[in-house]
Amino acid sequence: MPLTGIRVLDFGRYIAGPYCAALLADYGADVIRIEAPGGNDDRFTVPVAEDGSGAMFMQMNRAKRCLTLKPGSPEGREIVRRLVETADVVVANLPHDALVRLGLDHGSLSAINPRIILATASAFGSEGPLAKNVGFDAVGQAMSGAVHLTGTPDQPYRAQVNYVDFGTALHTAFGVLIALRERETTGKGQCVSGSLLGTALAMTNALTIDHALNGIERQPIGNRSYSSAPTDLFRTRDGWIVTQIVGGGIFARWADLVGRPELVEDPRYASDILRGDNGEELSIIMQQWCIGRTSAEAIAALAAARVPAAPVLRPHEALAQPQVAAMGLVEPVAYPGAVKEVPMIRTPIRLSASARSAPTRAPQVGEHSDAILAELGYDAEAISALRAQNII
Repeated sequence: MPLTGIRVLDFGRYIAGPYCAALLADYGADVIRIEAPGGNDDRFTVPVAEDGSGAMFMQMNRAKRCLTLKPGSPEGREIVRRLVETADVVVANLPHDALVRLGLDHGSLSAINPRIILATASAFGSEGPLAKNVGFDAVGQAMSGAVHLTGTPDQPYRAQVNYVDFGTALHTAFGVLIALRERETTGKGQCVSGSLLGTALAMTNALTIDHALNGIERQPIGNRSYSSAPTDLFRTRDGWIVTQIVGGGIFARWADLVGRPELVEDPRYASDILRGDNGEELSIIMQQWCIGRTSAEAIAALAAARVPAAPVLRPHEALAQPQVAAMGLVEPVAYPGAVKEVPMIRTPIRLSASARSAPTRAPQVGEHSDAILAELGYDAEAISALRAQNII
């Protein structure tokens, strides 16, 4: 596998750090998750197994080994030192002052191992007036303009899916791969820094460019789009569907389908941006077409006309789609104490000449502590002493 032989120490919490490390694990990296004796808080979010391990933990920590450790204790620092000597990457989405306090800043790590790559992710980066502030995904969403533009003028909405966290993890993993490639030339590691605010602003950049150059202060318009139409959610006889109609060709096919071919020659709808500006009228036409049809009937007709559309599914329906099975996206793994197999979705890409690791469950608390410490030269007596002191 492409990352076989790469060792990653994962001090990450919740999503941005752990998911970055999970992406590396999927392609062969030996990832050691380090958490407090008894488990970290992020292990127990939305519990789904007898030991309290949660749904998010299952996804974020697949294919990792787990070492419990108090890294701030003298004995813990020695274990970290030995680990860093053997590692290629340290992932730690912790504030900069916490990294320094624990000896996980890049200066401290590179003094032990000059080849080490530190991957960090924080809310606001390490400089500026907000650098010491903490934050989660919703903070990035809100401060990027995305929340203001979602919902209605009376009620903005944030996304339930933590896309800023996931995006930061993806950017950080990309940075790690660049740093590994650079190390092949220089022989030295470096620090890869991501931030929630930076990720969120990257994702809304087209909107901020629009304002900067056009001077338009966009306002929330529900599920419609500013730059295409009818792009919206529509009620059918038995549910909801979404359409995203972009480009003149698709718009013409849609107009024919709904029995309004004259709309193609209407100057109000002459371009995507004009259709977006006048999207409310187009959404009304589409809603009238949809309401007399079931979702399945509407989707079938739209697909036949080559118009992008999809049903609005509940989470439990999402994994049951035949298309998901055909793409092999779900890779079930068993976890001790879970009522059924965990329906895991790992890195959703395929490399034509490179394999991923076999699907492996997330670790239980401290499941691999003894084995990892033995690899570092600790004998059974020393390990027992560390456990008795609650260091591991």
